Amino acid sequence: MKKIPDGTRERAEELRRQLAYHSERYYVEDSPEISDYEYDMMYAELVRLEAEYPSLYDPTSPTVRVGGRALDKFEKHTHAYRMDSLSDVFSFEEIEDFCKRMEGQIEKPTYSVEPKIDGLSVSLIYEKGVFVRGATRGDGVIGEDVTENLRTVHSIPLKLKEPLDLTVRGEVYMPRAVFEDINVQRAEAGQTLMANPRNAAAGSLRQLDSKITAKRKLDIFVFNFQGGSLYLDGRAPETHAETLDRLAYLGFKVLEMRTVASSAEEIISHVQHIGKEREALAYDIDGVVVKLDKLSQRVSVGEGTNTPKWAVAYKFPPEEKETVLEDITVAVGRTGVLTPTAVLSPVRLAGTTVSRATLHNLDFINKRDIMLGDTVVVRKAGDIIPEVVRAVTEKRKGLERRFTMPTVCPSCGEPVFYDEAEAAAARCTNSACPAQLSRSIEHFASKGAMNIDGMGPQIVEALLDGKLIRDVSDLYTLKKEDVAALERMGEKSAHNLINSIEASKVAGLERLIYALGIKNIGEVAATALAARYKTLDALISATREELYEIEDFGEITADSVVNFFSHEPNVELCRKLEAAGVLTESTASPVGDKLAGLTFVLTGTLPTMSRDEAAALIKAAGGKVSGSVSSKTSYVVAGEAAGSKLTKAQSLGVSIIDEAALLDMIK
Repeated sequence: MKKIPDGTRERAEELRRQLAYHSERYYVEDSPEISDYEYDMMYAELVRLEAEYPSLYDPTSPTVRVGGRALDKFEKHTHAYRMDSLSDVFSFEEIEDFCKRMEGQIEKPTYSVEPKIDGLSVSLIYEKGVFVRGATRGDGVIGEDVTENLRTVHSIPLKLKEPLDLTVRGEVYMPRAVFEDINVQRAEAGQTLMANPRNAAAGSLRQLDSKITAKRKLDIFVFNFQGGSLYLDGRAPETHAETLDRLAYLGFKVLEMRTVASSAEEIISHVQHIGKEREALAYDIDGVVVKLDKLSQRVSVGEGTNTPKWAVAYKFPPEEKETVLEDITVAVGRTGVLTPTAVLSPVRLAGTTVSRATLHNLDFINKRDIMLGDTVVVRKAGDIIPEVVRAVTEKRKGLERRFTMPTVCPSCGEPVFYDEAEAAAARCTNSACPAQLSRSIEHFASKGAMNIDGMGPQIVEALLDGKLIRDVSDLYTLKKEDVAALERMGEKSAHNLINSIEASKVAGLERLIYALGIKNIGEVAATALAARYKTLDALISATREELYEIEDFGEITADSVVNFFSHEPNVELCRKLEAAGVLTESTASPVGDKLAGLTFVLTGTLPTMSRDEAAALIKAAGGKVSGSVSSKTSYVVAGEAAGSKLTKAQSLGVSIIDEAALLDMIK
């Protein structure tokens, strides 16, 4: 072990103290005292000292923020303090009802009112003031240990100002500016864009390589003291407001936009204020949390089965904005369907800037009396997909124009066929249409299909323009040097893409069937076909009568399969894929029929597996997975941040289980 010179250890400790102090000033208090250059110089000196003298290592050093070794998987973590979700309310009347219930049980209740951050809930555990563990909420009882990833979040103190043993709860989020920068970079690289900051934060926190998490610049607000020691001047805090003040003193980042109210009127007034300020915030919120402020009153009211009785979360209605419909463009999909898209004056909506929205088809446009140049109301369906709600006809100036769909394909110029039976859907009749080819390749490479990472729209267009591919089978003949020569690629990107293409060869028959883009065949139907026929050869020879026997297969679905394989070019494509080494047999390993006859719906973030992995387990055990809740649904498997599907399940009386219960059913 290399001897540490006199004064070196003290210098390292002083650098850590200085860097921790200035990090808090910058990331938590937003009030830096030194320049970035001065900070970087101190940081570089500490990195050099720790590299030269490994025995100087300290788990609270700011240098751990860059991320450590990659993990094979996340370990499960059982929470010492249960992390319950809150009951949602959607109207001011429900807030008033909540206050009446509280007033009926306790004397002079007071309420903490604060924004509900749209992120991922985590617990942070400290021993003697040192951050030792962090975990996702999971199902409230068991989550995932994501300690290494949480160490990369600069606003999480690695060492508190006092040596306390405590557990706190916070919401990890991705700032809007960071989200938009990442999507710009992904667009330039031809990668799929992240849907919204919340999903981006959840995905970033669950990276097995913490170095990737570190690059995503996540942030956190700590909003609750879960348990342990938190004394104020020798006494325990009496209110939620006191606990937040104490946590702020210790170095945690807490919300400043919070107040204490004593009536429903005051609560509603503050909810309205937060709603007005929502767009100006640097982070996304999806509601307002209202909870009893006095901790003793919470104890008096008590806990429900899965939610505390002393708190509710008011959820904002879908945000709607007015903007101008500047133009309507028409795109050609992989099946030849022409889809009109609204080109809008950019408007900030639910956390992102929206400039385009789908208009579905001509029937949709006509029923809503939408005209070019109209002022229109837009919103995000589920806070994700932009959609045009209606035209504001009273703002028309007489210059607006009716939109008509083209009579020839905007991609290839061939005639367009209009199918009145499909809501006036327009379809290109040319099977060799370049736009259809491009979209079909994008679909083939998509996550639910062959899952070729990095094969985004720009890469597909570049490969087609460079005449490197003519159909999906040519993907498997690509050379690294050819891909590297494409604009914005380079050696490393080309290497990763070729590796991803090679890995997709063993995706299995289920994914391959879906990837072929057969009309009316989604992931569920593709899985059913793979389970029934086992090989692609057997499926190619399938008859209508056989297909009718598959559960939930009707005439339209069966005809779609038979028609697809009746075209020789499609069969030839399958032969070329097989010759290229693509696996054309089912990879499913059935574990029995314990879930036979049961239909499951998955919602929210599960603690130890993705929804795709859970769906695969259900299907392997003989069950079915649906994307929507109905009276025929057997179970809804709910994870963290479960949304409208959970609400619908509750209203229909459908059984709701967590991941652990699902695994027990399969065992």
